[in-house]
Amino acid sequence: MILSNTDLLALLVTLKLATCTTFILLVLGTPLAWWIAHSRWRGKFLLEGIVALPLVLPPTVLGFYLLVALGPHGPLGRLATWLGGQPPAFTFTGLVIGSVIYSLPFVVQPLQNGFTAIGRRPLEVAATLRASPLDCFFTVVVPMARSSFLTATVLGFAHTVGEFGVVLMIGGNIPGSTQVISIAIYDHVEALEYNQAHVLSGGMVIASFAVLIMVYGLNRRFAVNPS
Repeated sequence: MILSNTDLLALLVTLKLATCTTFILLVLGTPLAWWIAHSRWRGKFLLEGIVALPLVLPPTVLGFYLLVALGPHGPLGRLATWLGGQPPAFTFTGLVIGSVIYSLPFVVQPLQNGFTAIGRRPLEVAATLRASPLDCFFTVVVPMARSSFLTATVLGFAHTVGEFGVVLMIGGNIPGSTQVISIAIYDHVEALEYNQAHVLSGGMVIASFAVLIMVYGLNRRFAVNPS
């Protein structure tokens, strides 16, 4: 069955959202994970709890408070208006903000585990060779933690693709703008259009399975040949 134009737009919005979210999460999550892994601050467990909160918080609850914050009367909405823009609620920008927060632990935690496993010894050895901290990170840490970066990237991307509650609360259901695949499937089911729902759902199952096989295969390869 050929996908409708609305379904294709939902697919494009989903891929665009997942790509933007994953990129932002890697940029923000990498230094955050590094700090959590190596900081000796006693209160860092509080930050770890905040990062992990989306794992246990119902998506609709998180989406509701984000909607309040991003709406015209919320702090972020008022700030956007004051800067000459529009409140992020029910826009693609709002979806990105919500997705970054909701998928944060799926990127930070694999990176944190990878950085912790590396330890301080390789960095100390690199420092004795007069490598700067930045050189140490990109020439020592990144190659040693590449499986963690791969896992974080895939999990962040896949989790964003599968979002429903948060994106529905923040972005609504605007075709071509904020409607994503998960919402399109819900619309088809609600309209008793099961054939269309089967096509979209089956495609997501196949894509998700293929991604998982790729991740496990590459991680196994990295474990056998870490160089």
